[in-house]
Amino acid sequence: MVETFGKIEENVTRRAEVERDITMPDTALPVGAVHMSGLNKTYGEIKAVQNLSLNIRKGEIFALLGPNGAGKTTIIEILEGYRTRDSGSVSVIGLDPAKRTELAQLKERMGVMLQQSSIYEKIRVGEAINLFASYYKNATDTDELLRLVGLQDHGHSFFKELSGGQKQRMGLALALVGSPDIVFLDEPTASMDPQARLHTWDIITRLKERGVTVMLTTHYMEEAQRLADRVAIIDHGILVALDTPDALAQHLGGNKLTFQATPGIVITELEKLEGATSASETKPGQYVIDADDIDRLVMGLMLWAHGSGIQPTNIKLERASLEDVFLKLTGEEVRD
Repeated sequence: MVETFGKIEENVTRRAEVERDITMPDTALPVGAVHMSGLNKTYGEIKAVQNLSLNIRKGEIFALLGPNGAGKTTIIEILEGYRTRDSGSVSVIGLDPAKRTELAQLKERMGVMLQQSSIYEKIRVGEAINLFASYYKNATDTDELLRLVGLQDHGHSFFKELSGGQKQRMGLALALVGSPDIVFLDEPTASMDPQARLHTWDIITRLKERGVTVMLTTHYMEEAQRLADRVAIIDHGILVALDTPDALAQHLGGNKLTFQATPGIVITELEKLEGATSASETKPGQYVIDADDIDRLVMGLMLWAHGSGIQPTNIKLERASLEDVFLKLTGEEVRD
C-alpha cells in the first residue's frame, strides 16, 4: 500500500511542477480543486441543478449528499465532462470540462468510480487494470493496485466471478490506475461487507494525505461523517446546507440536554443560557433544553447552576448525527 501511494504522490508532485506550463484562457477561473458558480441544468420542465455555487479545496474529501433525484449525479457528470451544463461556470483542477481540449487534459488527471462497475464480463481482473493503465502516461503498477484494494489473489479471475463488493473494489482500482489528482467516487462502498468498507475508508483517507482531492456521493451518513472534511446537502437541485459534518450536526441536528433538579425552575432562565434555543419542564423536576451548540450549553448550565445554588443531576446529552440533519433538511419520505 505504501508503494502504491508513493507512486500516486510522486505523480501528483510531478504534475504540480508542470502545471504552470498549461496554457489557460484569459477568462479562466481560479485554480483549485473544483469551482462552480451559478450552475444550472434542466431536463424539460425538471430543474435538476439550480444556481449552484461551490468551491472545493485541493486535497479535501468532499461529500455530496442528497436523496434520490436531488441532482447529485447530474452535478458529478457535469464535473467529469460527461454532461453539458445549461449555464454557469465550472472549473475542475483549473480546467473547464465543457471544452474539448481541456477535457482531454482533465481525463488524464482524474479518476472516476461509478456506483456499479460494468466492464467485460470475461476479462480477467489483471488484464482489465493493464488495459486501463495503457490509457495513462503515469499509470500505477497493476500488482500494487491489486494489493491496495485487496484483490491480489484475484488477478487471474474473470470479472463476472467477482462478488458485488469485489467488483466495487475493482472499480476503485480502475479509478486510481492513472495516479489522479482528483477522484470522483459514486457510492464507493455499496455492496461491501464491513471489513471491506473499513479498508476502503482507509484508502480514501490516505489519498487525502497524499494531496489527492476526493469528491464522493454516498447514502451512508456514517461514511460521510467519518470521511468528509465538508459536506454539501442537495435537494431538488438546490444547495440546502454546507459545512463540516460536526458543525452541521451541532447547529442543525437538534441536540438536546436533559437533567433533573428542583421543580419550578423559571424556563426563560434556561432559554437564556449560551448555546440554548428552547427549554421545557416535561414533568416536575425534569428539564429538556434544545441546543444549537451543546458544548457551550453544558458550560453555561454549570456556571448558571453554580451561581443559582442549583444542583443538576442525571445530566444526559443527545448529540445529533449527520443523518438527523439530512432527514431534517430533506424530509423522511421515500423517493424513487
